[in-house]
Amino acid sequence: MLTYSRINLKAVVPLLAGAAFLFDGIQSPAADLKKAAPEWQLNDVDGKPVKLSDFKGKVVILDFWATWCPPCRAEIPGFVAIQKKYADKGFTMVGVSLDEQGPSVVKSLHNFGMNYPVVMANQKIVLDYGGITAIPTTFVIDRQGNVVTAYQGAMDQATFESVIGPLLENTQG
Repeated sequence: MLTYSRINLKAVVPLLAGAAFLFDGIQSPAADLKKAAPEWQLNDVDGKPVKLSDFKGKVVILDFWATWCPPCRAEIPGFVAIQKKYADKGFTMVGVSLDEQGPSVVKSLHNFGMNYPVVMANQKIVLDYGGITAIPTTFVIDRQGNVVTAYQGAMDQATFESVIGPLLENTQG
């Protein structure tokens, strides 16, 4: 039986994260991604279960990140602003931390004023979302639960807003 343990990408991902950062992010074409987002259930930093279906009918940005990743940290202020601006319009931001469970994630939540849910990744979600090979890796999910685009590397707030804006206007779902 295959079991999933806490992943330790800390040894592998820093080089990949740096490479993605140097290329200033890579976007996957929406046509290649329009498929149902894999369902997941993970614990938040307080140990409470959170699942993708909790956000049914909302536009979701799902961001795979780590506290030790400079490009990941650079994106957080933009995500905080997006959450604040669009939360009442049917949007939620979800951070998926690739860190070991511990004080560093909680400290980052407070230091960055993260106003959105942060869950702790396991190997299953990493594999279900295509085997995350660089961080940050970010998926945009529409109100119908489909992945519409994905990014590797740090992107600016305006890029994310340009994608979620039209999705938020679509009230079907």
